[in-house]
Amino acid sequence: MTDIFPDIPRIYTALAEWLACLVYISILRRKIVGWRLGAFLVGGLVLQSAFLVVTRDLPLPFWIPSMIIAIGMMFLLIYLSCDITITEAGYFTVKAFVAAELVASFQWQVQYYLWYDTNSNLLLEVLLLIIMYGGVFFVIWMLEKRHIPDNGRLNVNKRELRATVVIGVAVFVISNLSFVTSRTPFSGQYAQEILNIRTLVDLGGFAILFAYHIQINEIRIKRELEAVQNILKNQYLQYQQSKESVEIINYKYHDLKNQIIALRAEEDPEKRNAYLTKMEEDIQAFAAQYKTGNKVLDTLLASKNMYCIKNGITLTCVADGTLLNGMDVMDICTIFGNALDNAIEYEKKVEDKEKRLIHVSVFAQKTFFMIRVENYFEGNLELEGDLPLTTKKDKYYHGYGLKSIRYSVQKYDGVAKVDQKNNWFELKILIPMLTQKEK
Repeated sequence: MTDIFPDIPRIYTALAEWLACLVYISILRRKIVGWRLGAFLVGGLVLQSAFLVVTRDLPLPFWIPSMIIAIGMMFLLIYLSCDITITEAGYFTVKAFVAAELVASFQWQVQYYLWYDTNSNLLLEVLLLIIMYGGVFFVIWMLEKRHIPDNGRLNVNKRELRATVVIGVAVFVISNLSFVTSRTPFSGQYAQEILNIRTLVDLGGFAILFAYHIQINEIRIKRELEAVQNILKNQYLQYQQSKESVEIINYKYHDLKNQIIALRAEEDPEKRNAYLTKMEEDIQAFAAQYKTGNKVLDTLLASKNMYCIKNGITLTCVADGTLLNGMDVMDICTIFGNALDNAIEYEKKVEDKEKRLIHVSVFAQKTFFMIRVENYFEGNLELEGDLPLTTKKDKYYHGYGLKSIRYSVQKYDGVAKVDQKNNWFELKILIPMLTQKEK
């Protein structure tokens, strides 16, 4: 069947595959940058072109293996250039391959239509190639860029990769079936038929993959929102439980103080007096000693402080809680609850208990108020996007605590930022001063 009309030049196919990879590399989080990335991409184009040109005259049985190798080269180009997982690299490789097949087929069909009966001019062919490759790949770039997260990570799982591969294989087989045999219901017998089938099948395949990509993205966003909402609810429930616990402890604290007073009124040998003094010191740790001016913050701090005491962590606070009085209770729980939970989780890993330090401050700064949660930090802070790089095994659910903080802060037109200063990790939140109307 390939004798009916000249097939797409292999150099055109190589260029289409390379440009398709370039589209996705440009919108993903990159592992290498600058001139190194440029040199690597140019090297990839040279190798891709050389391989496809050298294998153009291979017999049909070797055609599929050579295409698999070409796809493997696309995979390596994307995977080595971008800071993504192997699963994500496989997913974007399939999308890039189908996009390359579509653009190459579409361009060749237009060229075949324009110059089938006439001698074409090389300059006009190159100009058509530049216009069509540049225009179509730019449209694909615009479409895909809108549906890639800001951090360039889609968190594709293996099930989603398998579905994408099945779609890609089906598209490739059906679009190229006419080149193998015309004795199927899906094959064409004439040049224009074959071109139409290939281009339309590739277009349909790309549309299916694009729709599936949007669905994956929506599912990811839905999962993220559900996770954030669960964190919001859990922090509020923790606050309610902490409030009840603190009230019970305060009642018990006052009861014990009265018992100690009664005991002191009796005979008080030196040993008994020392024992009672120790009791008084121990009980003092569980008193609701935080008086910031905001009852929700007081309760949260008292609850977290009890947990800190159990784990040898020193929690200090200098806060004007009245600045928070215009905020929703759930937002206060989310911001301070998650910030303190993250700090406590890290401090528990610090071997030297003398360095297990957390400090909370809330203060006015011109027309804003600042919330700052600091904890002792060893090592260098590495960021993934605007979130600290996780060391947890389950990276998919990483960062939802900070994302929920940011979500709550944005409701008040505020901003949240993480930073490191010397041996301190800082979460800084800046919110416009709440007006009386808002309060």
